[in-house]
Amino acid sequence: MVGQVDMATLKTYTEDLQIARALINRDERVTRRYYYEQCYPLFKSIYKNYYTDCQSCKEFMDEIYIIILAPSKTTGKCQMENYRGESSLASWLKTVCLYYCYNKYELKQRMPIYEPLPHSDEKEKDENGDVLGDRSKKEELSNPIDFSCMNRADVEALLNMMPNIRYRNIIRLLYLEQKSHKETAEALGMSMDNYYNKRILAEKQYKQVCGKEARHG
Repeated sequence: MVGQVDMATLKTYTEDLQIARALINRDERVTRRYYYEQCYPLFKSIYKNYYTDCQSCKEFMDEIYIIILAPSKTTGKCQMENYRGESSLASWLKTVCLYYCYNKYELKQRMPIYEPLPHSDEKEKDENGDVLGDRSKKEELSNPIDFSCMNRADVEALLNMMPNIRYRNIIRLLYLEQKSHKETAEALGMSMDNYYNKRILAEKQYKQVCGKEARHG
């Protein structure tokens, strides 16, 4: 039985190496059927659950296509030529996508934030006494998480990897239990101002956990 499994795995990886070579050679039929049709659900899931600056899944797929097949300026070889069949081609593509999303998110976090000049010294506040202008700035820093294409067990596994328990609870209450910002803050005994600060850090820590998993995937 073990030998049969090993042979099946070897066959799959051999076929994947052939597909990778066809993609490198710009085979239109393989590109259309494998990359844009067979792998579409994989790309769609990543596009919906991770940060990109693409406007559609098709744009995201085109971007990754360029990344894996554009020749390096130093070596003249494309990234896909590094694929050696140690894993399935789909797993390799997933890792490339997650690296891309993680790097895009990190770049976004390093971008300078330009604040508009205030028009007056008086700041508008909501019913909780929080300054609306400050709240809006924090929302701009937020990186919402979409769990719609992930099952709860996978989500819980990622949350349990988060080292900060409070950050973990923020993500669980807000995104899994669908509580409002106010309900989440009250459940954790936090002021709204403190909650919005911690929410940004919680989302960032979750993305970092996903990035680490991608590197080991």
